[in-house]
Amino acid sequence: MQILRTPDARFGNLADYPFEPHYTDVDAGDGSTLRIHHIDEGDRHAPIVLCLHGQPSWSYLYRKMVPLLVSAGLRVIAPDLPGYGKSDKPAAREHYSYQAQVDWMGRWLEANDFGEITIFGQDWGGLIGLRMVVDHPERFDRVVMGNTGLPLNTELDQAIVDKVLAFRADGGRLSLPSMVRVISRLPGAGGDPEAYPLGFAHWQKFCWNTPDMPVGFLMEMMISPPQRWKVMAPMALHHFLGTSLRPTTRLGRAYEAPFPDPTFKMGPRAMPSQVPTLPTDPSVPAQTHAWAFFEQFDKPFLCLFTADDPVTRGLERTFIGRVPGTSGQPHQVFPRGGHMLQERCHQELSKSIFRFIELT
Repeated sequence: MQILRTPDARFGNLADYPFEPHYTDVDAGDGSTLRIHHIDEGDRHAPIVLCLHGQPSWSYLYRKMVPLLVSAGLRVIAPDLPGYGKSDKPAAREHYSYQAQVDWMGRWLEANDFGEITIFGQDWGGLIGLRMVVDHPERFDRVVMGNTGLPLNTELDQAIVDKVLAFRADGGRLSLPSMVRVISRLPGAGGDPEAYPLGFAHWQKFCWNTPDMPVGFLMEMMISPPQRWKVMAPMALHHFLGTSLRPTTRLGRAYEAPFPDPTFKMGPRAMPSQVPTLPTDPSVPAQTHAWAFFEQFDKPFLCLFTADDPVTRGLERTFIGRVPGTSGQPHQVFPRGGHMLQERCHQELSKSIFRFIELT
């Protein structure tokens, strides 16, 4: 396995990310070694909150929540998934299967011997984190999920499956505006189970067919809607003249930092296609097993979602009532916050997680 490592100098100017790095070497599965980075803040004897990010972000996403949780008396562990942040980055698409990420993070968990964990997962942090709970239930005391899910769609009509697969494979490239237009109109993963896979396929296709995926620029768009006017001119130049989309703010540059050039972006490009939206996806058996586990899971389980996230809107309903541990918990749907709710709802999230731990 070819593995890339982002130079430390790329992270040298992040004044709002003052956390000491910690590194763990794990078996990549083929005899090679992956180095996984995490931050570890707070009293070493305090209750652990394990914060998992998704695609295309990294643990920088939790920089606002870390001091709030630590000041509440908690210990915060926030790793970078392989392919992201300060963690090593496998260079080939085939290395980024759903199962590989679950296995890598499970080995990381065991190597650090973390236990009595409250896990918070968002986006892929939820998809991977929930499977970690299934594989290592003795290490987890509570689950908190935000803007994520445990996708499993086994009832989709074959005609729709064929249409999605043909769309993904036709080789065409989507412009950023056209992709954004479709994604912004998604019915939500908790909505129409037939319309969602084809809509989400626009994100899957855009990511894979954009070798220099504009990670920092995309994060700016998702996080700072009031400043969206600042990105309209670069988007127009990109659409009509083919210019590169580079981040325009310090925030965007921080999210672009892990990727010195396009060869480092295989994780963000490849992983959307691993989301199991179809009954033909290879992770369906493991997802089926995971749902059987969670239908018996009676440890405390809390959902903290946002109402304005087109990607995961409504997915809290797939957990509440179906997972026994959700019964009687103070679930919340924040009216605003977008998909990356850690950026705009950091105070509400931190307070809710602390109170959840305190009450349970």
